[in-house]
Amino acid sequence: MNDIIVADVGGTHARFAVAQMEDGGIVSLSSPMTLATADHPSFEIAWKLFGESLRRPLPRAAAIAVAAPIRNDLIKLTNSPWVVQPSQVAEKLDLDTYLLINDFAAVAHAVDYVDDSQLVHVAGPQLPLPQSGIISVIGPGTGLGVAILLRDGKQTQVLATEAGHCDFAPLDAVEDRILQKLRIRHGRVSVEEIVSGPGLRAIYETLSEMEKRAMPAGDDKTLWAMALEGRDNIAAAALDRFFLTLGSVAGDIALAHGPGPVVLAGGLGLRLADHIADSSFAERFVSKGHYRGLMESLTVKLITHPEPGLLGAAVAFAKQHGEGIKR
Repeated sequence: MNDIIVADVGGTHARFAVAQMEDGGIVSLSSPMTLATADHPSFEIAWKLFGESLRRPLPRAAAIAVAAPIRNDLIKLTNSPWVVQPSQVAEKLDLDTYLLINDFAAVAHAVDYVDDSQLVHVAGPQLPLPQSGIISVIGPGTGLGVAILLRDGKQTQVLATEAGHCDFAPLDAVEDRILQKLRIRHGRVSVEEIVSGPGLRAIYETLSEMEKRAMPAGDDKTLWAMALEGRDNIAAAALDRFFLTLGSVAGDIALAHGPGPVVLAGGLGLRLADHIADSSFAERFVSKGHYRGLMESLTVKLITHPEPGLLGAAVAFAKQHGEGIKR
């Protein structure tokens, strides 16, 4: 039995754990240590803090998922000032073997690995994920992660994408207002400016202006708590609008990739699970003109594993360094 370090480094948090591997399978995943990226100047320092917490020598193998395109020279995290230099990873982190992978590619590996009990039905027909074809994996968190899971019945491939940075296309007058507001702030407006954790604030600000009401005090975490708990009618309306836009974007991505089924994940995934079924997500997902009938045939699920990024990093490592992956 071999241990490897697994890390899932996003724009807001970095999570670290130890995965036990045996015969190409993942035996266990330790309770993760979560660090706020804003509280630490670099990935290397966060890594060493995790090592100190274990109080034993770190394994000399690792799978590291990062929220950025994977490059050979310098990896700059999309929503964090941290950087990772692949040429220095082995030396600085004292590793013999390592894998660097995009964070949502890791999540897609987790989607491929878990069974149906960890995939909750969200919309569309209640069907299992197919063993052949394209599955889009989409997740709102600090940004909007997107990956492709491609199955051919025997093996799988995972492709990282940056589809969260596609242009935002408003579909009604309220979204026109949101776009206008964000265009002043950012110039070009991508879908992750709305379909992400920070995106709720932009929606809330727009609705408050339309209602001539002041924005409440508090950070993004406070706004999400207000919305999910229904403590404020503008916050509740902002959450409804968030689901509308998420449905539109998820449908667009499914069309662009295949179309095929969709699995939702990301930092907000589990927090949205109790609300999405009663929202307008499903209607917006299928509202694609001539392709409505096709979209209605696609199942949408949500992965409920608590740490899909860490699990998926371990799965990807096993696939690369083992003789296939065993469940």
